[in-house]
Formats: sequence, C-alpha cells, structure tokens
Amino acid sequence: MRFIHTADIHLGKTYRNSPGEAARYEDFFHTLAAVITDAVQESVDFVLISGDLFHTGQILPRTFARTIETLQPLKDSGIPCIAIEGNHDWIHRRNNISWMEALSEMGYIRLLRPSRTEDGGYNFDSFDEKTGTGGHIEIAGLNIYGLGYIGANAGSHVERICEAVTTGNNLLLFHVGIWKYSPVEIGNMKIEEAHPLAEKFSYVALGHGHKPYIIETTEGKPYAYNPGAPERVNFGEEKYDKGYYFVIVEDGKFIPEFRPTDPRPMLVQVIDLDGAEDADTALARFREQVQEKLTGQADKRAPLVELKLSGRVGFHPFELSRERLRPALDEFASPLHVEIKNHLSLVTRSGEEEVVKKSLAEIESDVLHELIGAHSQYRGREEELARLSLAIRDLVLKGDVEDDELLDLFSKQT
Repeated sequence: MRFIHTADIHLGKTYRNSPGEAARYEDFFHTLAAVITDAVQESVDFVLISGDLFHTGQILPRTFARTIETLQPLKDSGIPCIAIEGNHDWIHRRNNISWMEALSEMGYIRLLRPSRTEDGGYNFDSFDEKTGTGGHIEIAGLNIYGLGYIGANAGSHVERICEAVTTGNNLLLFHVGIWKYSPVEIGNMKIEEAHPLAEKFSYVALGHGHKPYIIETTEGKPYAYNPGAPERVNFGEEKYDKGYYFVIVEDGKFIPEFRPTDPRPMLVQVIDLDGAEDADTALARFREQVQEKLTGQADKRAPLVELKLSGRVGFHPFELSRERLRPALDEFASPLHVEIKNHLSLVTRSGEEEVVKKSLAEIESDVLHELIGAHSQYRGREEELARLSLAIRDLVLKGDVEDDELLDLFSKQT
C-alpha cells in the first residue's frame, strides 16, 4: 500500500490589496496541484490531508471552485482524498454547512469527523458515501480514523480517543501540535500526552504546525509524523523544509519518505542603520544593504520579503516611511510582497548626556515586564510571559483564533 500525507495547504491565503495578491493566491493551489500530480502518477491508494485545507472557514466562491478544479484529478483517478478539519477550516458558531462538508457531500474528499457520546466520549462511525459523513473508513484492511481540531485541551482527549478504537491496523488523522515543536501555537499538547496513541495507531498523521517533525516513543520508535505546510504560509517559515510524506506500507510497517515541494522564496533580513544621523543617510545605507543582501538569488521568482530596520539613529524613525523605502527596494529585489518592521530607536543629546528614546517594541516589552513582575506569583518569569503575551497579540491581529482559545492558552502557561 502507498499513500501521501500532507497538511496545512491554506488555500485562499493571499495578501489583500497587495500588488502580488493574485500571484500569491495561486501559489497555494499550485502547491496542492503538484502533490496531487505526484499522487496520480504514483497511483497511490489514497491521499491524507490532516487539516487546514483552507486558510479561513469563510472562503470565497472562486476559492471553492478552484479547489474542486485542483482536486478533480484525484476523483477522476478514483483515488480517495481523506481529510479532517483544522482550526482554519472551522466556521465558528455556524448554523449552516461548511465548505469542507460540501466537498465531502460532493465526493471530492472524505471528511472524517467523529460523533460524541453523552459522557464526552467518541464514536468513530463508519463513513457514509451518500451523506459524506463519518469518523472511520477502511481501505484494504487499514482502518483510518479522523479527528480534526479540538482546541487547547487536546491532550486530555487522548485516552477517550484510544478507548473508542477497537480495531487493529489503525491510522489516525489528528490536527494537533506538540509543544516541543510549536511553542506558540494554539491547540497543542505535551509530547508525553501523545505517547498513548502509539499503542493504538501504527501511524498518526499530524497537521497544524508548519514545520515538519517526527514524534517517537520513549523507546525511540517513530509513530507520529507532521509534514508541515508544503508552501511557506507566514514569515518565520523561510528556513523550514517544505514538503509532504510519501508513505509505503510493507508487512505492517510504515515507511515515510519526505518529498520536498517548491515553495515561493521567502527572505528575512536585518537592515542595520545604527548611527545614521539623518533619514537621507539611512536611506542610502538601506539601498546599499538591500542590494547586497537581496540580489543574486538563485530562485528568480519574485520573493516574499521581510525587512527589520535596527539601530539607534539621530532622526525620528517615522521619517523612513514605507513610501520612501519601497522604491529603493524595488530597484534591486522587486518582491512580490514586502513587510517592513521598524525597530529603530531615536537618540538625542541633552548637554553632554546621550538620551535613547526606545522603540515601540521595546516600550511594549518593558510595560509587559513591569505589569507581570508586579504580581509576586510571576516574578522571575517576566521574559517568558511577556513573549507569550506578544505572541497572543500577534495571533489576535491575524484573526486566526477565538477568544476562549486564547484565554485557555494563557491559563495553561500561567
């Protein structure tokens, strides 16, 4: 038996109102299409998608149409595409059908979702092709179970999941992260909480974290695999391996091969402007460093670029506006999309004394340190909890999570 395991496709992701919006939108469909092409050429038995097929639960109709077009070769080849919902696929507090459910009803995917018992247990009902619903599907003697995103308390559900499975030769799709590898993600569990899964499932197909990793038992036996996102979704992923697993099953053993994809280039660079006395001098140094750091790239596709301006300067940092910097950047790099983070600090002189006015990021960090340290219970953990607070702030700004999940994440750390 052979199958492909992928996750975190994020169809529909783009940069709104950016010149590269259309090209970035297509990146994610091209990546999925390449995985599907491999599946068809290799005549695999099935494809697994471990959550976050879409970037948001409320997608545009054109995104749904493009998804059907991209998945069509699997349907034409008779290759089942078995999927679960990730946190991005959810429609929170919905009272109507989701796009994932619609794909399942139409036969483009088999959406696995267990039902729940009155006492909080799980029922993995057999998948019904007519209704497109169920939590368990059997293919050539392999029992495939699916459990989508269940939030920040995922680890406490492991025992109930295992109790609900009574078959042998089992595989589990589970959209959950592991704290050791995804320390600021919502919906993670501790690595020791995951280990009981190895007793019930020969292969646990993870999703959620965008960096690939493998989980082993305390005896060193691998049992859970996270392929990561096959395309670079967010800045911070520029150094991650990108790909998916091609898995061969022989004599009951699962042998995964990580196959790389071809994501759009992503560049993150620090531009050092320390000591610049005026904006014109800083702009000249900006051009010089951009030319040095961003030209001569082997991949000729327009890159995604994040620039971090650093240093203490003698002018107000706001004088280096995006409008002044972008033409200099386009002269050398022509990025598809650029984000500029201004971490400059203003230095002034009062008589013979040098006065440093902190950047906004430094002020935010200082305020959080002071507030956290004011509580005796948290003294000594100011740095850790300040970083967590800022990470939560960033998650809120991206709009990826619900309020109750954020509160649960914070309570777990405090």
